Amino acid sequence: MAQRKNNPTRKTAPGSIVIARILAAPRALAFAAWTKPAHLKQWSAPHGFTIPASKGNLRAGGKWRACLVSPQGEKMWLSGVYREVVKDELLVFTHAWEGDGVGGHETLVTVRFEDHARGTKMTFRQSGFDSPESAVGHKSGWTECFERLVALLIKHP
Repeated sequence: MAQRKNNPTRKTAPGSIVIARILAAPRALAFAAWTKPAHLKQWSAPHGFTIPASKGNLRAGGKWRACLVSPQGEKMWLSGVYREVVKDELLVFTHAWEGDGVGGHETLVTVRFEDHARGTKMTFRQSGFDSPESAVGHKSGWTECFERLVALLIKHP
């Protein structure tokens, strides 16, 4: 039997985004910026947004959760589970927006940290989006976050 085009069980190829940045900081500081709540609060939100709360258990199988607040005051929660943690080298974790305290569609984030002549090369990949629009929106948001991360690490060598 031929599969209908609008069959909700039909699988589509997951989308992904890749963003690379050179960070003016050693790998240990770049990694800490991703793993210490005090650092995350300073950069891990698009322009105009804040992260007033974030917590996590930084180990494979450990959970993390954060609150993103829009310029209008809307609170949006996101969470996930660390799949792999290699200090100063690699973070792999799931990422899902919550609605009414329940996790939504889950994507997978991989962040690699490599030595570079000017500091650290950070390569970010997020995969498993459920729509092209979601991938585009996340790429835009992460791009703004990484602008803030670059600025933060330039100010605090």
